[in-house]
Amino acid sequence: MTPTSYGLIGIAVLLVMLFLRIPVAFCMFLVGFIGIWALNGWNAAMGLLSSESFTLASNPELVVIPLFILMGNIATESGLSRKLYEAAYAWIGHWRGGLASATVIGSGGFAALSGSSVASALTMGRVSLGEMERFNYSPRLSCGSVAAGGTLGILIPPSTGFVLYAILTQQSIGRLFLAGVLPGLLLMALFISTILILTTLNPALGPKGPVSTWKERWVATFGALPLIVLVTLTIGGIYGGFFSVTEAAAVGAFLSILYGLFTRHLTLDAFLRALKDSVATTAVVMLILIAAHLLGPFLALSDIPGLVGRMLTALPVGPYGVLLMILVTFLILGCFMEGFAMLVLTMPIFFPVITSLGFDPIWFGVLVVIMLETGLITPPVGINVFIVKSVAPHVELSEIFRGVWPFLLSMLALVGLLILFPQIALLLPNTMMGAAQ
Repeated sequence: MTPTSYGLIGIAVLLVMLFLRIPVAFCMFLVGFIGIWALNGWNAAMGLLSSESFTLASNPELVVIPLFILMGNIATESGLSRKLYEAAYAWIGHWRGGLASATVIGSGGFAALSGSSVASALTMGRVSLGEMERFNYSPRLSCGSVAAGGTLGILIPPSTGFVLYAILTQQSIGRLFLAGVLPGLLLMALFISTILILTTLNPALGPKGPVSTWKERWVATFGALPLIVLVTLTIGGIYGGFFSVTEAAAVGAFLSILYGLFTRHLTLDAFLRALKDSVATTAVVMLILIAAHLLGPFLALSDIPGLVGRMLTALPVGPYGVLLMILVTFLILGCFMEGFAMLVLTMPIFFPVITSLGFDPIWFGVLVVIMLETGLITPPVGINVFIVKSVAPHVELSEIFRGVWPFLLSMLALVGLLILFPQIALLLPNTMMGAAQ
Protein backbone atom coordinates (compact mmCIF):
# COMPACT_ATOMS: atom_id res chain seq x y z
CA MET A 1 0.00 0.00 0.00
CA THR A 2 1.04 3.59 -0.55
CA PRO A 3 1.66 5.99 2.36
CA THR A 4 -1.51 7.88 1.38
CA SER A 5 -3.54 4.68 1.68
CA TYR A 6 -2.20 4.19 5.21
CA GLY A 7 -3.18 7.78 5.99
CA LEU A 8 -6.73 7.38 4.72
CA ILE A 9 -7.18 4.14 6.67
CA GLY A 10 -5.80 5.83 9.78
CA ILE A 11 -8.26 8.73 9.49
CA ALA A 12 -11.18 6.34 8.94
CA VAL A 13 -10.20 4.30 12.02
CA LEU A 14 -9.79 7.51 14.04
CA LEU A 15 -13.26 8.78 13.10
CA VAL A 16 -14.88 5.45 13.93
CA MET A 17 -13.19 5.38 17.34
CA LEU A 18 -14.27 8.96 18.06
CA PHE A 19 -17.87 8.20 17.09
CA LEU A 20 -17.74 5.23 19.49
CA ARG A 21 -16.88 7.75 22.25
CA ILE A 22 -13.42 6.32 22.91
CA PRO A 23 -11.30 8.99 24.68
CA VAL A 24 -9.83 11.46 22.19
CA ALA A 25 -6.22 11.23 23.38
CA PHE A 26 -6.23 7.42 23.20
CA CYS A 27 -7.68 7.47 19.66
CA MET A 28 -5.05 9.86 18.32
CA PHE A 29 -2.22 8.15 20.18
CA LEU A 30 -3.14 4.72 18.83
CA VAL A 31 -3.61 5.82 15.22
CA GLY A 32 -0.52 8.07 15.22
CA PHE A 33 1.78 5.52 16.87
CA ILE A 34 0.69 2.54 14.75
CA GLY A 35 0.72 4.68 11.61
CA ILE A 36 4.32 5.83 12.15
CA TRP A 37 5.29 2.25 13.04
CA ALA A 38 3.79 1.03 9.75
CA LEU A 39 5.45 3.73 7.64
CA ASN A 40 8.79 4.27 9.41
CA GLY A 41 9.32 1.36 11.73
CA TRP A 42 9.14 0.62 15.46
CA ASN A 43 12.23 2.59 16.43
CA ALA A 44 10.94 5.75 14.74
CA ALA A 45 7.55 5.46 16.50
CA MET A 46 9.12 4.88 19.94
CA GLY A 47 11.67 7.64 19.40
CA LEU A 48 9.02 10.16 18.43
CA LEU A 49 6.82 9.18 21.38
CA SER A 50 9.60 9.69 23.90
CA SER A 51 10.96 12.88 22.35
CA GLU A 52 7.56 14.59 21.86
CA SER A 53 6.40 13.68 25.38
CA PHE A 54 9.53 15.19 26.90
CA THR A 55 9.46 18.27 24.64
CA LEU A 56 5.85 19.07 25.49
CA ALA A 57 6.25 18.38 29.20
CA SER A 58 9.22 20.75 29.37
CA ASN A 59 7.63 23.52 27.26
CA PRO A 60 7.32 26.59 29.54
CA GLU A 61 4.49 28.03 27.42
CA LEU A 62 2.21 25.19 28.54
CA VAL A 63 2.34 26.44 32.13
CA VAL A 64 -0.40 28.91 31.19
CA ILE A 65 -2.92 26.07 30.87
CA PRO A 66 -2.96 24.82 34.51
CA LEU A 67 -2.52 28.34 35.91
CA PHE A 68 -5.44 29.89 34.02
CA ILE A 69 -7.60 26.83 34.75
CA LEU A 70 -6.70 27.13 38.43
CA MET A 71 -7.56 30.84 38.39
CA GLY A 72 -10.99 30.08 36.99
CA ASN A 73 -11.66 27.28 39.46
CA ILE A 74 -10.60 29.42 42.42
CA ALA A 75 -12.81 32.28 41.15
CA THR A 76 -15.76 29.89 41.00
CA GLU A 77 -15.17 28.59 44.52
CA SER A 78 -14.77 32.18 45.80
CA GLY A 79 -18.11 33.31 44.38
CA LEU A 80 -16.68 35.89 41.97
CA SER A 81 -18.84 34.71 39.09
CA ARG A 82 -22.05 35.20 41.11
CA LYS A 83 -21.03 38.75 42.02
CA LEU A 84 -20.51 39.69 38.37
CA TYR A 85 -23.93 38.26 37.48
CA GLU A 86 -25.55 40.20 40.32
CA ALA A 87 -23.92 43.42 39.09
CA ALA A 88 -25.15 42.89 35.53
CA TYR A 89 -28.61 41.99 36.82
CA ALA A 90 -28.79 45.18 38.90
CA TRP A 91 -28.13 47.32 35.82
CA ILE A 92 -30.16 45.58 33.10
CA GLY A 93 -32.46 43.15 34.93
CA HIS A 94 -35.43 45.44 34.27
CA TRP A 95 -35.07 45.07 30.49
CA ARG A 96 -37.12 42.54 28.56
CA GLY A 97 -35.00 39.42 28.85
CA GLY A 98 -32.71 41.33 31.20
CA LEU A 99 -31.85 38.27 33.29
CA ALA A 100 -30.82 36.36 30.17
CA SER A 101 -28.71 39.33 29.01
CA ALA A 102 -27.13 39.54 32.47
CA THR A 103 -26.31 35.84 32.16
CA VAL A 104 -24.49 36.48 28.87
CA ILE A 105 -22.53 39.36 30.44
CA GLY A 106 -21.71 37.20 33.45
CA SER A 107 -20.56 34.40 31.15
CA GLY A 108 -18.31 36.83 29.30
CA GLY A 109 -16.76 38.04 32.53
CA PHE A 110 -16.27 34.52 33.80
CA ALA A 111 -14.72 33.60 30.45
CA ALA A 112 -12.04 36.20 31.14
CA LEU A 113 -11.06 34.15 34.18
CA SER A 114 -11.61 30.51 33.31
CA GLY A 115 -10.97 30.14 29.59
CA SER A 116 -13.34 27.17 29.70
CA SER A 117 -16.74 27.02 28.01
CA VAL A 118 -17.90 24.04 30.05
CA ALA A 119 -16.97 25.76 33.32
CA SER A 120 -18.74 28.95 32.19
CA ALA A 121 -21.95 27.11 31.26
CA LEU A 122 -21.96 25.08 34.47
CA THR A 123 -21.22 28.02 36.75
CA MET A 124 -23.64 30.50 35.17
CA GLY A 125 -26.30 27.79 34.96
CA ARG A 126 -26.12 27.25 38.70
CA VAL A 127 -26.15 30.99 39.32
CA SER A 128 -28.86 32.19 36.93
CA LEU A 129 -31.30 29.43 35.94
CA GLY A 130 -33.13 29.41 39.27
CA GLU A 131 -33.49 33.20 39.16
CA MET A 132 -34.89 33.16 35.62
CA GLU A 133 -37.31 30.39 36.56
CA ARG A 134 -38.51 32.50 39.50
CA PHE A 135 -39.41 35.32 37.11
CA ASN A 136 -41.25 32.95 34.73
CA TYR A 137 -38.73 33.01 31.91
CA SER A 138 -39.27 30.56 29.09
CA PRO A 139 -37.00 27.54 29.66
CA ARG A 140 -36.09 27.80 25.98
CA LEU A 141 -34.66 31.31 26.41
CA SER A 142 -33.11 30.79 29.85
CA CYS A 143 -31.35 27.52 29.01
CA GLY A 144 -30.43 28.72 25.52
CA SER A 145 -28.78 31.88 26.88
CA VAL A 146 -26.76 29.88 29.43
CA ALA A 147 -25.58 27.32 26.87
CA ALA A 148 -24.70 30.00 24.31
CA GLY A 149 -23.13 32.35 26.85
CA GLY A 150 -20.88 29.55 27.99
CA THR A 151 -19.32 29.36 24.52
CA LEU A 152 -17.63 32.71 25.22
CA GLY A 153 -15.22 30.76 27.43
CA ILE A 154 -12.96 29.75 24.53
CA LEU A 155 -13.10 33.06 22.64
CA ILE A 156 -12.61 35.77 25.24
CA PRO A 157 -9.03 35.45 26.55
CA PRO A 158 -7.52 33.67 28.32
CA SER A 159 -8.67 30.82 26.13
CA THR A 160 -7.48 27.22 26.18
CA GLY A 161 -8.66 26.98 22.56
CA PHE A 162 -6.24 29.75 21.54
CA VAL A 163 -3.42 28.15 23.53
CA LEU A 164 -3.91 24.81 21.78
CA TYR A 165 -4.17 26.48 18.37
CA ALA A 166 -0.98 28.45 19.06
CA ILE A 167 0.95 25.32 20.03
CA LEU A 168 -0.32 23.28 17.08
CA THR A 169 0.43 26.03 14.53
CA GLN A 170 3.47 27.72 16.13
CA GLN A 171 1.67 31.07 16.51
CA SER A 172 1.92 33.69 19.28
CA ILE A 173 -0.39 33.09 22.23
CA GLY A 174 -0.29 36.80 23.09
CA ARG A 175 -1.37 37.84 19.58
CA LEU A 176 -4.19 35.29 19.58
CA PHE A 177 -5.41 36.52 22.97
CA LEU A 178 -5.47 40.07 21.64
CA ALA A 179 -7.25 38.95 18.47
CA GLY A 180 -10.03 37.36 20.52
CA VAL A 181 -10.97 40.47 22.52
CA LEU A 182 -13.03 42.48 20.01
CA PRO A 183 -14.72 39.42 18.42
CA GLY A 184 -15.56 38.18 21.93
CA LEU A 185 -17.14 41.49 22.92
CA LEU A 186 -18.95 41.68 19.57
CA LEU A 187 -20.34 38.16 20.03
CA MET A 188 -21.55 39.11 23.50
CA ALA A 189 -23.31 42.14 21.98
CA LEU A 190 -24.85 39.93 19.28
CA PHE A 191 -26.15 37.50 21.92
CA ILE A 192 -27.73 40.37 23.89
CA SER A 193 -29.24 41.78 20.68
CA THR A 194 -30.67 38.34 19.93
CA ILE A 195 -32.30 38.23 23.36
CA LEU A 196 -33.76 41.73 22.90
CA ILE A 197 -35.17 40.80 19.48
CA LEU A 198 -36.70 37.54 20.75
CA THR A 199 -38.29 39.17 23.80
CA THR A 200 -39.57 42.11 21.76
CA LEU A 201 -41.30 39.74 19.34
CA ASN A 202 -42.59 37.59 22.23
CA PRO A 203 -42.46 39.40 25.62
CA ALA A 204 -43.59 36.24 27.42
CA LEU A 205 -40.20 34.65 26.73
CA GLY A 206 -38.40 36.97 29.14
CA PRO A 207 -40.54 39.29 31.31
CA LYS A 208 -39.05 42.43 32.77
CA GLY A 209 -37.56 42.13 36.25
CA PRO A 210 -37.75 44.65 39.09
CA VAL A 211 -35.94 47.96 38.71
CA SER A 212 -32.95 48.22 41.06
CA THR A 213 -32.27 51.44 42.91
CA TRP A 214 -29.10 53.38 42.17
CA LYS A 215 -27.77 52.34 45.56
CA GLU A 216 -28.37 48.66 44.79
CA ARG A 217 -26.64 49.05 41.43
CA TRP A 218 -23.51 50.63 42.88
CA VAL A 219 -23.38 48.14 45.75
CA ALA A 220 -23.60 45.25 43.27
CA THR A 221 -20.97 46.87 41.04
CA PHE A 222 -18.65 47.31 44.01
CA GLY A 223 -19.11 43.61 44.80
CA ALA A 224 -17.94 42.72 41.28
CA LEU A 225 -14.96 45.09 41.49
CA PRO A 226 -12.46 42.39 42.61
CA LEU A 227 -13.18 40.37 39.47
CA ILE A 228 -12.82 43.47 37.27
CA VAL A 229 -9.51 44.32 38.95
CA LEU A 230 -8.29 40.73 38.58
CA VAL A 231 -9.07 40.68 34.85
CA THR A 232 -7.52 44.12 34.36
CA LEU A 233 -4.29 43.17 36.12
CA THR A 234 -3.83 39.85 34.34
CA ILE A 235 -5.11 40.40 30.82
CA GLY A 236 -4.36 44.13 30.88
CA GLY A 237 -0.84 43.34 32.04
CA ILE A 238 -0.27 41.27 28.90
CA TYR A 239 -1.62 43.96 26.61
CA GLY A 240 0.34 46.66 28.42
CA GLY A 241 3.58 44.71 28.09
CA PHE A 242 4.15 44.47 31.84
CA PHE A 243 4.53 40.70 31.79
CA SER A 244 4.30 37.70 29.52
CA VAL A 245 1.30 35.39 29.10
CA THR A 246 2.86 32.84 31.46
CA GLU A 247 3.59 35.49 34.10
CA ALA A 248 0.03 36.82 33.72
CA ALA A 249 -1.36 33.35 34.39
CA ALA A 250 0.75 33.08 37.56
CA VAL A 251 -0.32 36.55 38.73
CA GLY A 252 -3.98 35.76 38.08
CA ALA A 253 -3.88 32.45 39.95
CA PHE A 254 -2.06 34.04 42.90
CA LEU A 255 -4.46 36.99 43.13
CA SER A 256 -7.55 34.77 42.93
CA ILE A 257 -6.20 32.65 45.80
CA LEU A 258 -5.35 35.80 47.76
CA TYR A 259 -8.89 37.15 47.29
CA GLY A 260 -10.44 33.86 48.40
CA LEU A 261 -8.32 33.76 51.54
CA PHE A 262 -8.92 37.44 52.33
CA THR A 263 -12.70 37.12 52.04
CA ARG A 264 -12.65 33.68 53.74
CA HIS A 265 -14.72 32.23 50.89
CA LEU A 266 -11.93 29.85 49.95
CA THR A 267 -11.97 27.03 52.46
CA LEU A 268 -9.43 24.22 52.51
CA ASP A 269 -11.97 21.83 50.98
CA ALA A 270 -12.80 24.32 48.23
CA PHE A 271 -9.11 24.92 47.50
CA LEU A 272 -8.40 21.19 47.25
CA ARG A 273 -11.43 20.75 45.02
CA ALA A 274 -10.17 23.54 42.71
CA LEU A 275 -6.71 21.94 42.61
CA LYS A 276 -8.14 18.52 41.80
CA ASP A 277 -10.30 19.89 38.96
CA SER A 278 -7.36 21.87 37.58
CA VAL A 279 -5.04 18.85 37.60
CA ALA A 280 -7.65 16.65 35.91
CA THR A 281 -8.37 19.19 33.17
CA THR A 282 -4.67 19.87 32.59
CA ALA A 283 -3.91 16.15 32.33
CA VAL A 284 -6.58 15.72 29.65
CA VAL A 285 -5.23 18.66 27.64
CA MET A 286 -1.63 17.45 27.92
CA LEU A 287 -2.54 13.92 26.81
CA ILE A 288 -4.39 15.35 23.80
CA LEU A 289 -1.37 17.47 22.90
CA ILE A 290 1.06 14.56 23.15
CA ALA A 291 -1.24 12.39 21.05
CA ALA A 292 -1.64 15.21 18.52
CA HIS A 293 2.13 15.43 18.13
CA LEU A 294 2.12 11.75 17.18
CA LEU A 295 -0.83 12.04 14.81
CA GLY A 296 0.63 15.07 13.01
CA PRO A 297 3.85 13.37 11.84
CA PHE A 298 1.87 10.32 10.74
CA LEU A 299 -0.39 12.48 8.56
CA ALA A 300 2.68 14.30 7.20
CA LEU A 301 4.37 10.99 6.30
CA SER A 302 1.23 9.82 4.54
CA ASP A 303 1.00 13.12 2.60
CA ILE A 304 -2.65 13.58 3.59
CA PRO A 305 -2.23 17.35 4.25
CA GLY A 306 -0.55 17.80 0.86
CA LEU A 307 -3.24 15.76 -0.90
CA VAL A 308 -6.08 17.74 0.68
CA GLY A 309 -4.27 20.99 -0.01
CA ARG A 310 -3.80 20.16 -3.69
CA MET A 311 -7.43 19.10 -4.01
CA LEU A 312 -8.79 22.25 -2.39
CA THR A 313 -6.54 24.70 -4.19
CA ALA A 314 -7.31 23.04 -7.52
CA LEU A 315 -11.03 23.71 -7.14
CA PRO A 316 -12.30 26.66 -9.23
CA VAL A 317 -13.77 28.45 -6.20
CA GLY A 318 -11.00 30.89 -5.27
CA PRO A 319 -9.34 31.40 -1.86
CA TYR A 320 -12.53 32.47 -0.10
CA GLY A 321 -14.41 29.54 -1.56
CA VAL A 322 -11.80 27.21 -0.07
CA LEU A 323 -12.06 29.06 3.25
CA LEU A 324 -15.84 28.66 3.21
CA MET A 325 -15.52 24.93 2.54
CA ILE A 326 -13.13 24.57 5.48
CA LEU A 327 -15.50 26.47 7.79
CA VAL A 328 -18.47 24.36 6.68
CA THR A 329 -16.38 21.25 7.41
CA PHE A 330 -15.79 22.56 10.93
CA LEU A 331 -19.53 23.18 11.33
CA ILE A 332 -20.36 19.61 10.25
CA LEU A 333 -17.61 18.01 12.36
CA GLY A 334 -18.76 20.05 15.36
CA CYS A 335 -22.06 18.19 15.29
CA PHE A 336 -20.26 14.94 16.10
CA MET A 337 -16.85 15.68 17.58
CA GLU A 338 -15.51 17.38 20.69
CA GLY A 339 -13.91 20.75 19.94
CA PHE A 340 -10.31 20.02 20.97
CA ALA A 341 -10.36 16.72 19.09
CA MET A 342 -11.57 18.57 16.01
CA LEU A 343 -8.79 21.15 16.42
CA VAL A 344 -5.90 18.70 16.68
CA LEU A 345 -7.29 16.50 13.90
CA THR A 346 -7.84 19.27 11.34
CA MET A 347 -4.98 21.71 11.91
CA PRO A 348 -2.25 19.54 10.32
CA ILE A 349 -4.49 19.27 7.24
CA PHE A 350 -6.11 22.71 6.90
CA PHE A 351 -3.47 25.06 8.30
CA PRO A 352 -0.95 24.55 5.45
CA VAL A 353 -3.78 25.22 2.97
CA ILE A 354 -4.73 28.47 4.71
CA THR A 355 -1.16 29.76 4.83
CA SER A 356 -0.54 28.82 1.18
CA LEU A 357 -3.58 30.90 0.22
CA GLY A 358 -2.11 33.91 1.98
CA PHE A 359 -4.65 34.21 4.82
CA ASP A 360 -3.50 35.61 8.16
CA PRO A 361 -3.00 32.68 10.61
CA ILE A 362 -4.06 34.78 13.61
CA TRP A 363 -7.30 35.82 11.89
CA PHE A 364 -7.91 32.21 10.86
CA GLY A 365 -7.33 31.13 14.47
CA VAL A 366 -10.20 33.36 15.61
CA LEU A 367 -12.48 31.88 12.94
CA VAL A 368 -11.49 28.36 13.99
CA VAL A 369 -12.23 29.03 17.66
CA ILE A 370 -15.66 30.46 16.79
CA MET A 371 -16.42 27.35 14.74
CA LEU A 372 -15.32 25.22 17.70
CA GLU A 373 -17.81 27.22 19.78
CA THR A 374 -20.66 26.33 17.42
CA GLY A 375 -19.92 22.66 18.07
CA LEU A 376 -20.61 23.23 21.76
CA ILE A 377 -24.30 23.93 21.08
CA THR A 378 -25.11 22.00 17.88
CA PRO A 379 -26.91 18.64 18.06
CA PRO A 380 -26.40 15.81 18.68
CA VAL A 381 -23.19 16.27 20.76
CA GLY A 382 -23.52 19.92 21.96
CA ILE A 383 -21.71 19.44 25.26
CA ASN A 384 -22.86 22.82 26.66
CA VAL A 385 -26.46 21.76 26.09
CA PHE A 386 -25.90 18.62 28.15
CA ILE A 387 -24.19 20.70 30.86
CA VAL A 388 -27.28 22.93 31.08
CA LYS A 389 -29.49 19.83 31.09
CA SER A 390 -27.58 18.55 34.14
CA VAL A 391 -28.30 21.83 35.96
CA ALA A 392 -31.96 21.96 34.82
CA PRO A 393 -33.00 18.27 34.61
CA HIS A 394 -36.71 19.17 34.36
CA VAL A 395 -36.21 20.90 30.97
CA GLU A 396 -36.45 18.70 27.89
CA LEU A 397 -33.23 18.36 25.91
CA SER A 398 -35.08 19.19 22.68
CA GLU A 399 -36.30 22.43 24.27
CA ILE A 400 -32.73 23.48 25.09
CA PHE A 401 -31.55 22.71 21.54
CA ARG A 402 -34.40 24.83 20.15
CA GLY A 403 -33.35 27.61 22.49
CA VAL A 404 -29.77 27.77 21.17
CA TRP A 405 -30.62 28.10 17.46
CA PRO A 406 -31.00 31.90 17.46
CA PHE A 407 -27.63 32.20 19.22
CA LEU A 408 -26.04 29.84 16.69
CA LEU A 409 -27.18 32.20 13.93
CA SER A 410 -25.52 35.06 15.83
CA MET A 411 -22.23 33.12 15.89
CA LEU A 412 -22.41 32.48 12.14
CA ALA A 413 -23.17 36.18 11.64
CA LEU A 414 -19.96 36.99 13.54
CA VAL A 415 -18.00 34.67 11.23
CA GLY A 416 -19.43 36.57 8.26
CA LEU A 417 -18.46 39.92 9.78
CA LEU A 418 -14.91 38.71 10.42
CA ILE A 419 -14.55 37.53 6.83
CA LEU A 420 -15.82 40.88 5.54
CA PHE A 421 -13.85 42.94 8.07
CA PRO A 422 -10.71 41.03 9.21
CA GLN A 423 -9.52 44.08 11.15
CA ILE A 424 -12.07 43.29 13.84
CA ALA A 425 -9.71 40.49 14.89
CA LEU A 426 -6.40 41.98 13.72
CA LEU A 427 -6.71 45.56 15.01
CA LEU A 428 -5.48 44.93 18.56
CA PRO A 429 -2.64 42.49 17.81
CA ASN A 430 -1.35 44.67 14.95
CA THR A 431 -1.52 47.96 16.85
CA MET A 432 -0.38 46.72 20.27
CA MET A 433 2.20 44.12 19.22
CA GLY A 434 3.01 45.29 15.69
CA ALA A 435 2.01 43.74 12.41
CA ALA A 436 3.31 40.22 11.85
CA GLN A 437 6.39 40.10 9.71
